[in-house]
Amino acid sequence: MLALIGLATLIGLAIAARWGTSSVVLLYVPPVLAAAALAGRWLALLAAMLATLAFNFFFTEPTYTLLIRNPGDAVTVAMLLLVGLVTSHLVASLRVQAELAAFHASRNATIAGFARRLLSCSNEAAIAEVATRELARIFACHACVVSPAPEPHAIAATVGLDGFSAGDLAAAAQAMESGAAIGRGVARGSLTDWQFHPVRAAAGTLAAAGLAREDGAPPFAADRAALLENLLDQVALALGRARLESVGRENIVLRERDDMRSALLGSIGNDIRPRLHAIAAGLRKLQRAGQAEAETLHAMAGETARLTGFIDNLADLDLAQVQDPVIVGDLAIDLYRRTVSKRGAAVHLTPKEFTVLAELARNRGRVLGHRYLLRAVWGPAHEDHVDYLRVAISALRRKLGDSADDAGLIVNEPAVGYRLTGSEEASRLTPR
Repeated sequence: MLALIGLATLIGLAIAARWGTSSVVLLYVPPVLAAAALAGRWLALLAAMLATLAFNFFFTEPTYTLLIRNPGDAVTVAMLLLVGLVTSHLVASLRVQAELAAFHASRNATIAGFARRLLSCSNEAAIAEVATRELARIFACHACVVSPAPEPHAIAATVGLDGFSAGDLAAAAQAMESGAAIGRGVARGSLTDWQFHPVRAAAGTLAAAGLAREDGAPPFAADRAALLENLLDQVALALGRARLESVGRENIVLRERDDMRSALLGSIGNDIRPRLHAIAAGLRKLQRAGQAEAETLHAMAGETARLTGFIDNLADLDLAQVQDPVIVGDLAIDLYRRTVSKRGAAVHLTPKEFTVLAELARNRGRVLGHRYLLRAVWGPAHEDHVDYLRVAISALRRKLGDSADDAGLIVNEPAVGYRLTGSEEASRLTPR
């Protein structure tokens, strides 16, 4: 800054000797702008004052003093100071805005990269491993992820998983229970060297993320708290997605198992039973013809009858299981006859509406994701058409006399899916 003002003074002296001092004042504006752009507002203000003093000292009468005799020179000096102050303020403000924009761009890039790495994970353990590694890299400290079930335990950490004391796990459990940060550097607790933060989602707290430094200092500066909060939101989204996918896979496996069982039982009834009937008919014919010993034929006929009864029981087993209607409050859903009644009165549903309701009834009390329901009812090609599902649910609620709040038969889990109320909730819905 001083070098630039000195250079402007030397150039001004050379110009003043030949052309006068009228244009010298402009030479002091670039040093002020440079100071504002490179060093900030306060040094720019100091540069403006030094430039004004240098111009007054070298170029106003009487020279080499800070006195001003000519009113025109006084106006020039005052204007130079004013221009320096205004320009320094404007340039410094632009510099601050540029730094702020760069900060937000860097933070957004960090969050986007973090989310992209989590997106490649398919289960809770992989998500915790990636989250731990990335949090440790971003904040330059140790990191861990603690799961709440069945008991609080670390599922990933940059230190050994067996290096957590009972106090550490208790602090993590308290953070998950209270939904607030706790631990080193937080007023709510100091029994652990870790600082635990809850990983929250709409359904509740999914885990706790811990940060710690080896020197015992707080793991991150206060101005990085917002970044940590955004990163933990990404972890919560990833964990929620993994759990929903796990539930969806379980539902698909159960459905495929039920379909396979029905196919096997149907095959038993259709393929084996006719052959047993043919054997029994042949035995009766042999008995009438007297072509074999009566005792042997009687024993074979008895075994054939027992096998036939066994096959009949197997073939009817699956049919008996689905014939009992699902009762929810005063609503009866008969999956076998594909009928729905409320307080004894029939409720007429379209095929798609009944299929949605039947899927919810088969998995009563469990949350079924949007994509799972769309795939099960409309097929894989319509997994992204959430509006189909919303229209069907709206029609079901209207026809069943349901409401969209938590007291209704079909409960909406925001951004997740739907579930049919369980037995306890249904008992509260039944009129007394």
